[in-house]
Amino acid sequence: MKTIMIAAAAVALGTAALTLAFSSVSWAQAPSHTVWEGVYTTAQAAAGKTAYDAKCTTCHGAELSGAEMAPPLAGGVFLGNWSGQSVGDLATRIHTTMPANDPGSLSNQETADIVAYILSFNQFPAGSMALASDPQLQTQIAIAAEKPAAK
Repeated sequence: MKTIMIAAAAVALGTAALTLAFSSVSWAQAPSHTVWEGVYTTAQAAAGKTAYDAKCTTCHGAELSGAEMAPPLAGGVFLGNWSGQSVGDLATRIHTTMPANDPGSLSNQETADIVAYILSFNQFPAGSMALASDPQLQTQIAIAAEKPAAK
């Protein structure tokens, strides 16, 4: 009888652990904010423009329209590529692969500033708090091409 009770307890603990693990995964994947909520400041976007001009303009252009192998960072194509993903996904792509001639050289703060500039250029509203430079926090912000309906 003890063996059955111990086995049942082990199954219950295993089930609880799996439930907790899966609920943690789905929580981490579900952004709780969108770019329409003012997730950067105008000052941060200005700093991002300075960094963008120094590191990104050569390939992506002054109007963020892209060229040759560099994709656009503004407009319909950009929004089509990134809508439904998180700001963290975009920041990670920039941080790990850009600039093409020196990938990984941008700091987390420079990356956040550049993302703020990209959001600003795409006419997402500024807010009162700067975009966090922590990639984990950035994953909680969804890129959405259209403004969500008011709750």
